[in-house]
Amino acid sequence: MSALELAAAVFLLAGAGFYLAGTLGLLRFPDALSRLHALTKADNVGLLLVCIGLALLAGSLRQAALLLLVWLLALLAATVSAHVIARRALADGAEVEVRDGGGP
Repeated sequence: MSALELAAAVFLLAGAGFYLAGTLGLLRFPDALSRLHALTKADNVGLLLVCIGLALLAGSLRQAALLLLVWLLALLAATVSAHVIARRALADGAEVEVRDGGGP
């Protein structure tokens, strides 16, 4: 296994780890907005890492550019769909817990 294949495998495994974290967040978090946050953030990072891993294995710069385009379009779609779902959840009366982030 070459160094390039090893780096690609590391990126692919890291991407799979982010997908797993997003799925666990979707299943474990208590309300719609926190589930949505966990899913969109983790999946976007996971897809980026998978696309980087695949781009390292791609045979040409064109294929790597297409993978980048796939990630950008998925990022745009996730942003728009998350916004629509969050607006609907708030309109349906989803409660938002506001934390000040400060100490005692």
